[in-house]
Amino acid sequence: MSISAERKQALIKEYAAGANDTGSPEVQVAILTERINNLTAHMRSNSKDYSTRRGLLAMVSRRRRLLDYLKKIDQQRYLDAIGRLGIRK
Repeated sequence: MSISAERKQALIKEYAAGANDTGSPEVQVAILTERINNLTAHMRSNSKDYSTRRGLLAMVSRRRRLLDYLKKIDQQRYLDAIGRLGIRK
């Protein structure tokens, strides 16, 4: 359940800090959030798909680590990121 290249480019444009920014924590978290939302919808209809569940939990953990890093380096960027993405914390 990956995202399309067009959707990924749209996310990069929306969350990038500069013109060539593709690897900032905000962009990575936005892409992971999109993938997590897609997999969550898949898991609702396929509750016994355990390999997907494992991948989903790994993505959630990776997103959490990125958000913890962002919170450590800049509290305001962290708050802006979770507000824009609608992530509760």
